[in-house]
Amino acid sequence: MQLAVAAVADLSKETAKTKTLYGIDDPITADCGKRCLLARRLLEKGVRFVQIYSGGPIAGSPRTSWDAHENVKENHGAEAVKIDKSIAALVADLKQRGMLDDTLVIFTTEFGRTPFTQSAGNVVGTGRDHNKYGFSCWLAGAGLKPGTAFGSTDEIGWKAVEHPVAWYDFHATVLHLLGIDHEKLTYYHNGIKRRLTNVHGEVVKEILA
Repeated sequence: MQLAVAAVADLSKETAKTKTLYGIDDPITADCGKRCLLARRLLEKGVRFVQIYSGGPIAGSPRTSWDAHENVKENHGAEAVKIDKSIAALVADLKQRGMLDDTLVIFTTEFGRTPFTQSAGNVVGTGRDHNKYGFSCWLAGAGLKPGTAFGSTDEIGWKAVEHPVAWYDFHATVLHLLGIDHEKLTYYHNGIKRRLTNVHGEVVKEILA
């Protein structure tokens, strides 16, 4: 595996068209573009799990990580422009190479942002606090029904009210798409049969192809 790393990580053999597709020739999208293109190359080489990160604190700017407590428009606008093109390119590239049929792409987070502002008292702020009650994830690829939206929040985007999906259900569904029955992965500990989804979790069948 170590001997293959140098060749897999060498993006110089990729065509100019592919590099442009991923945004590698643009300083704003180059970092994420390289990560996404490397992800595709790792998958082609047979790597079973690849995780891509974007965003993280830099010197003098601790909120450069999607943590929009001070200004959600400025923060998310700056972060989204770095990744949108590259993420779309990865999905499109996997599809045109016939790899999306057996590759599951997950774009997720652990929480969203509140629909109301976060600020000091008597001030209309521009930031948003963490919101665990309603947020979105998207998935693409193996075994999923394309072009499907499942569930919705209330009218202000605060809480999931239609088909809320708990993390247990999300994980059960991901495991199902990977060919694993989450109810069978159990072990007995402290008087209870524990599993990857704790003792909960139902597969969200409505999004399956």
